Amino acid sequence: MLVLLMGSFLLDYCQQERVCRNKVGVNGFVHDLICVSLKGVSKYYRHEGQPHSIIAGVTFEVGAGQSCAIIGQSGSGKSTLLNIIGLLDFADAGEYVFMGRPVAKARSDELATLRKMTMGFVFQHFNLIPRLNVIENVALPLRYRGLDRACSLKRAMSELQRVGMAHRASYKPAELSGGQKQRVAIARALVGQPSLILADEPTGSLDSQSSGDILDLLLSIQKEQGVTLLIVTHDMSVAQRMQRQFVVHNGLVEELQA
Repeated sequence: MLVLLMGSFLLDYCQQERVCRNKVGVNGFVHDLICVSLKGVSKYYRHEGQPHSIIAGVTFEVGAGQSCAIIGQSGSGKSTLLNIIGLLDFADAGEYVFMGRPVAKARSDELATLRKMTMGFVFQHFNLIPRLNVIENVALPLRYRGLDRACSLKRAMSELQRVGMAHRASYKPAELSGGQKQRVAIARALVGQPSLILADEPTGSLDSQSSGDILDLLLSIQKEQGVTLLIVTHDMSVAQRMQRQFVVHNGLVEELQA
């Protein structure tokens, strides 16, 4: 039944994603597959009737299984870029190709399903639901997919074990430290087995020890599972731990060379 409801865009994506999962190489990098491809991507806003660019003519590619940092100060356009990659916003010009398929050719419902099924998000302020306990927060993406409660909780517990938070499964978010909340948020991002993890300032609210622990966790998962990891940060020490670094300044993007 699910296949009957899927459009050609999603079916083509699923075929490409299966190839990716089967070809994970050294350090998780799938050498001949591109996860994210941006060509001349721009985003504008209008002020007093005049267009002003947030990002302008952005062109770069990220290979499947790579870890990358998008670096920039507040207001530079880095979060806008992440939102476009995460299908939370749309470019006004240029082309975005995700796992070999042009995003512009997909219907809005296909994009929503694609985001839900293939992407995991980690935020600076965790975005956990206060009234739910830890395991319920982690299971929530699976419930949105229509999985039953028992199956969702079982998979959520597996991810909590992975991030070292199974012993806090029944706790509420208010009972956790910042580092613990971020571990729960990472488990929630992973529970749907995404191809792409998008992390917006994931260490921005943490102390230095917790920041290091969270980065270690994200990178170990990236290598173990062969997922693509994109981190937005203003912290160069965080960015330097990624395989590649892109700097956003005044809406322009440039890759730092080793």
